[in-house]
Amino acid sequence: MANVVLVGAQWGDEGKAKVTDLLSKNADLIVRVQGGCNAGHTVVVNDNTFKFHLIPSGILYGDKICIIGAGTVINPEVLNKELESLKEKNISVNRLYISPKAHVTLPFHIDFDKGNETKAGKRKIGTTHRGIGPTYSDKYARIGLRVEDFTEPRILVEKLEWLMPLKNALLKDIYGMSTYTVDEIYNYCMKYRFIFEKHMSDVTYLLQKAVNNKQNILFEGAQGTMLDIDHGTYPYVTSSNSSAGGACTGAGLGPSYIDRVIGVSKAYVTRVGEGPFATELNDETGKAIQDIGHEFGTTTGRARRCGWFDALVANYAVFLNSLDCMAITKLDVFDSFDEIKLCVAYRDKRNNTLYDYYPCSSHLLKYLEPVYETYPGWKTSIQNCRSFDELPENAKKYLKRIEELIGIPVAIVGVGPNRDQTIVIEDPIHGPKRELLTKV
Repeated sequence: MANVVLVGAQWGDEGKAKVTDLLSKNADLIVRVQGGCNAGHTVVVNDNTFKFHLIPSGILYGDKICIIGAGTVINPEVLNKELESLKEKNISVNRLYISPKAHVTLPFHIDFDKGNETKAGKRKIGTTHRGIGPTYSDKYARIGLRVEDFTEPRILVEKLEWLMPLKNALLKDIYGMSTYTVDEIYNYCMKYRFIFEKHMSDVTYLLQKAVNNKQNILFEGAQGTMLDIDHGTYPYVTSSNSSAGGACTGAGLGPSYIDRVIGVSKAYVTRVGEGPFATELNDETGKAIQDIGHEFGTTTGRARRCGWFDALVANYAVFLNSLDCMAITKLDVFDSFDEIKLCVAYRDKRNNTLYDYYPCSSHLLKYLEPVYETYPGWKTSIQNCRSFDELPENAKKYLKRIEELIGIPVAIVGVGPNRDQTIVIEDPIHGPKRELLTKV
């Protein structure tokens, strides 16, 4: 294999977990690099459904080392439930390691998240209310609690005695919410201390040994490129770098150790929460995609907004992440469609200006409407297809047009929810490095 970054090329929920599961077979280490339990990854194995929020889905392979990196934020209650769920299904978690540098989400972070959304009114972001943003805020304000603090009770008490008066003042005076005593938060931390004591490890050292021993590392992120805090549709974004660059900082190794970057996109586009979405379908077609694709959030159960594939978003993701190839998931959702559309440009509704690239101005996006190409559907099930040649001609044409538009090969195609309902067109790991070109 190689050292590979797997990144979402849309607004998250692209089906990364299934591709992670596929690639994990040949990896020695699987590293979760950023995000928190606002992410949800679903893997179906032998009709058993596994839902992951924090633990890398590679844990399903008993011989893999799985790591939660420093760039993540960890809700210990959610992590504990996830661990217990795996144990109930006889999945070993003994090879799970957690960076001592990862920050921890506490009950007041969830309160702040809910309070911020309530006060924002029509300007709300549409968060999952999981406390992710406030946890990252504390991290960057340098007042957050990290995993290592849970293993040092004396230091934890000292930090809480300083921190809680500040948090309580905000809870009471700004948000009108209930406050917490130092003892309440301390006891909450001690309840989950055993998890961190058991799984905490020097992740940077583990990665250094793996690199020196030429082991294969798979880096998996949460959310997607268009939710990146710097490069996404700000302010309707997540609170971490969900593009490929976040893999190095979130895991703890330099960029020259990365060999390949693989993107994941659905055959259409979805997003959860507020924010611009040029190809969104607020009609029966959008509802059909939602129903057939079971587009409801793993974490919140919220219905996802659905729309046609956007080649401008995909091109942006290709360049921003230096993608070598793309995995296209859920192509089978279109099995019953008469026709399928691809967005190939935007038109400014105010002056008819055409854009053949994704513009960086968040203020401009609300004036843009999609320009489509239309392709005939294939009107037959592809769920039993296991090679590109077995796909209907119209499905092949659709994929080939996507390749032409994004400038990199489609290496993997998902044709159903199960682990084996996957077509590998080109080796995503050992395929040639691409000369990445971008239109100017």
